[in-house]
Amino acid sequence: MADGAEIKARIASITETKKVTDAMYMISSVKMTRARREVEKTRPYFEGLKEEIAGLFRHIPETSNRYFRVPDPAEGAHLSHGVLLITSDKGLAGSYNHTVLSMCESIMSRHPRTVLFVVGEYGRRYFMSKKIPFIEAFRYSAEFPTVWKARLICADLLEYYDQGALDEINIVYTDYINGKPSECKRNVLLPLTRSRFATDQKDDADGTEFFPDPDTVLGGVVPSYLTGFIYGCLVDSYCSEQQARMSAMSSAGKNAENMLSDLRRKYNSIRQAAITREMTEITSGSHALKEKAAASADERRK
Repeated sequence: MADGAEIKARIASITETKKVTDAMYMISSVKMTRARREVEKTRPYFEGLKEEIAGLFRHIPETSNRYFRVPDPAEGAHLSHGVLLITSDKGLAGSYNHTVLSMCESIMSRHPRTVLFVVGEYGRRYFMSKKIPFIEAFRYSAEFPTVWKARLICADLLEYYDQGALDEINIVYTDYINGKPSECKRNVLLPLTRSRFATDQKDDADGTEFFPDPDTVLGGVVPSYLTGFIYGCLVDSYCSEQQARMSAMSSAGKNAENMLSDLRRKYNSIRQAAITREMTEITSGSHALKEKAAASADERRK
């Protein structure tokens, strides 16, 4: 059984660890609140872009736009797939990273010609350790998502798509729903479909003119829409990461409290036993002295 000094040292160590987990919990809470506040500021703009695209389709019965080019299903596994995977930069976030990594590997098993674009250092290190190739020049942090970062990511993906290097690009991320467990999702970034922009609004003849033509305008608006969509996924993943980290730190804090309670009980038990032993020794010593004094007194009387 550990002695009092060892238990006291363990109590001090766990107490310091708990301070760290509590601080990480608070930091994650602040980060998540700030990210949600930023995305709310930009949401109306990107929602407006989506409505504009829906409006353009009311003037374009059919389109051959490259962003809406649907690959021939007969090509099947011969298609070149791209996957934009969003992970975190660090661990200590429960199953957050493992869930998206598992879904990504599932996609790769079905599509051998998969090109990986990984956001977050955790994902890059994971695939590097397993010797799975990914685009190493594509280096973006998952920390503090911004519209500018989303725009750069979108430009890199479109470069591959426009050159014909990829027939389809998917995004794997973690959807954040306030107050509910996060959910890993896979969405198709490109090619887009008209149904994605379907509205209940009827066709109208509002006299709107497009220069040089609606199809060209559509090609100019889509990159901005994709930027907004990627930004939303980055923020959702970031908030889900912080929520997962808060949950992990909360569990770690509770476990630390349980350990501290148990150690304090053991420490108090050891202290009480030591005090009892000392009192017993003092009492025994006092009794022995009294007996010795009584014996000496008897000797003198004799």
